[in-house]
Amino acid sequence: MTPRTGAPRLVHPLFAAFLAVSAVHLTGLLVGADAAHLVTKPLLMPLLAAYAAARGGPRPLLAALLFGWGGDVLLMPGSDTAFLAGMGSFAVGHVCYLWLFGRARVSPAAGLVYAAVLVTFVVLLWPGLPGGLRIPLTGYSLLLTAMAWRAGALGRYAALGGALFLLSDALIATGIADWPQLPAHDFWIMLTYLAAQYLLTRGALGGPVGPPGAGAEGHGERDWRTTLKVLTRP
Repeated sequence: MTPRTGAPRLVHPLFAAFLAVSAVHLTGLLVGADAAHLVTKPLLMPLLAAYAAARGGPRPLLAALLFGWGGDVLLMPGSDTAFLAGMGSFAVGHVCYLWLFGRARVSPAAGLVYAAVLVTFVVLLWPGLPGGLRIPLTGYSLLLTAMAWRAGALGRYAALGGALFLLSDALIATGIADWPQLPAHDFWIMLTYLAAQYLLTRGALGGPVGPPGAGAEGHGERDWRTTLKVLTRP
């Protein structure tokens, strides 16, 4: 894979746009403004993907974010068919993340913790799940848990992002199983999801938004070279 040069001049405007649209989206969920939710949700991941591309992000990262966008949009109708399609799109995104993480070493102990959490959660959730969703949700949960664990290959920010992605989807699953829900349940789902996608992106890029001016030139390319070294380390 070759490094991407990116578009440094667009980094800050795109990041600011992502933050602004995220703020509008989350505020809309808190106040019950359905129009804000419908307008902003399809914009979130494309803006984050554009920001990552401007920083020279690797193609698997961009693909993961765009499949996340597909999942966001497909989940909006709320039907069982739309839910399965959206879950499938997110699943492909997790495969893209696993491709990005490569074969770098991660903590086996963390893997055991994630495995224990997965088994416990599925066992507790199983009786409340609709029959047609039990197997697909279990398979998806296994893939998501593997992604969350392997995210540590890109450092602490990506590791936290993987954990938050797991938490966000766990909140969705408890709703499907008709468990008691948090106040402003959808707000917490989207807050943890947006934080997860940003932290995974930050981990893949190697750091926060670069400084303006000349210091930002080539920043994405340097971040990608650093990531390549991590992924190819024996």
